Amino acid sequence: MFVDPNLAYLDKIYTGFAFQNRGVVSIIYLSLISVFFIFYFYFLKRIELGSLKKIIFASVILLLFAYPAVLSYDIFNYVFTSKVLFYYHENPYIIMPIEFINDPLLLFTHAANKVALYGPFWIFLTGIPHYLGLNNFILTLLNFKILIVLFYLGICYLIMKISNDPKKVAFFVLNPLVLIETLVAGHNDVAMMFFALVSFYFLKKEKFVSAVIFITISILIKYATIFLIPVFIYYLFLKLKKQKMDWNKTFLLSSILMFIIFFLSPLREEIYPWYAVWFIVFVALIPKYKLLHFVTVLLSFVLLLRYVPFMYLGTYFGPTPFIKITVTFVPLMVLIGFYLLIKKRVIGKKLKLR
Repeated sequence: MFVDPNLAYLDKIYTGFAFQNRGVVSIIYLSLISVFFIFYFYFLKRIELGSLKKIIFASVILLLFAYPAVLSYDIFNYVFTSKVLFYYHENPYIIMPIEFINDPLLLFTHAANKVALYGPFWIFLTGIPHYLGLNNFILTLLNFKILIVLFYLGICYLIMKISNDPKKVAFFVLNPLVLIETLVAGHNDVAMMFFALVSFYFLKKEKFVSAVIFITISILIKYATIFLIPVFIYYLFLKLKKQKMDWNKTFLLSSILMFIIFFLSPLREEIYPWYAVWFIVFVALIPKYKLLHFVTVLLSFVLLLRYVPFMYLGTYFGPTPFIKITVTFVPLMVLIGFYLLIKKRVIGKKLKLR
């Protein structure tokens, strides 16, 4: 369902309109994300630091109060997992939320039959919004969103600190997928990537111990960044040879490693759109490789299309899985093919002119 039963004021909007007009809702959604990406391209070419700060501030203020479960209910799983530990004093890796049958939070939780899915450091961090929430649901939910916003802003700061280029910051923070999956849905992938980026910042400063500490924290939030360990091995190898890292190549390698774990994710469950945050962070830091930038933006767009089959059909079964795969990979392959063809022709014309 699109709506939680105990948020009655949303009931008529969602069940009355969205459920009975799925085609209209799907068209509205497609139109909105298309407009978002048009603005994204516009700002990427013209953005300056002053205007970027204003856009980030406006985005945060507006989307902080957006209802998080429009496309995903994960944030409620975070809230309940935290409650299992800090309120019920039970081990969330053993006890499932569904075992607390009288807890009203079960109305919001769509993975109540699962134990904690994330690392211990993430659960430790969630103690902050839990206790500041004073056992009030709305306040706790807002605190969780604020926590995610802080990590989002932290990544903004680190990309600027590392690159000193507002366009690279904009590539990440204004990406519509990042805005939707982070500021609206409140996914914790930005927390994992924040600590990964802190680790790379220290590695760039040649503070290896600090770098190892922060990459370990990142892995203990969500395990995907374990794929970045080869970067640290490569750093030690260069140290032994008394050579310095080429950081453009390092960020490229990191992007590729996160692309690999991203495309391996169906082995566990499926490709979720918010997983794209893993590689967008590093692609933003690469100055060249236009094809990689193109693929990243295109992939961001088609990943958001994966929500459309459910919006239109109202089920995760039947043709929905096939349609999700089709809308993800067919446009991607076709447009990459066009890009390479055009590039080949441009190069051919340049050679003829010589």
